Amino acid sequence: QVHLVESGGGLVQPGGSLRLSCAASGSLLSIGSMRWYRQAPGNERELVAQITTGSTTYYVDSVKGRFTISRDNAKNMVYLQMNNLKPEDTAVYSCNVWASARPGLWTNYWGQGTQVTVSS
Repeated sequence: QVHLVESGGGLVQPGGSLRLSCAASGSLLSIGSMRWYRQAPGNERELVAQITTGSTTYYVDSVKGRFTISRDNAKNMVYLQMNNLKPEDTAVYSCNVWASARPGLWTNYWGQGTQVTVSS
């Protein structure tokens, strides 16, 4: 079994910054790509950022230049540094990892999510 726990969310003013962290724990054999998603009320869940095992990154256009995803393989951690936050960034941010807990079996694991609110 694999458990993901996010932290670092909160309330910030427009232009502010937050750093989200996601810790993976449990019986892990291997972890592949790691991702951050977000979902605001009434909106579809969208992929915000992805980082592969080789540290190749992807960002949705709306956050390019403002957000940075990184990972620490030794600690099974993934981070999302969010700068110059905008009200439209308000959402629940969830960590997602592609991982194997049993030989030859891979699946997506999700954290519970952390609230990010950008408002004056």
